[in-house]
Amino acid sequence: MKTRAMFDYTRLVLENVSFDPKLFYKELSKAINYLLPYDVEQLSKWVNGYVKNKPELHDSLNLLNA
Repeated sequence: MKTRAMFDYTRLVLENVSFDPKLFYKELSKAINYLLPYDVEQLSKWVNGYVKNKPELHDSLNLLNA
């Protein structure tokens, strides 16, 4: 699968599980381990914007700053 497709798929998964902070954290963790460094950087930017108005998901930002 091309990296752009994987990135888009990862975003879709994260959007679909965002109702559950633990599941969001788990899926984000898997994505960080699976995606290429450039895609992780792009995902980090997206997640920062996505969780801005979702305080229940702010803990997931710790994964990106580790």
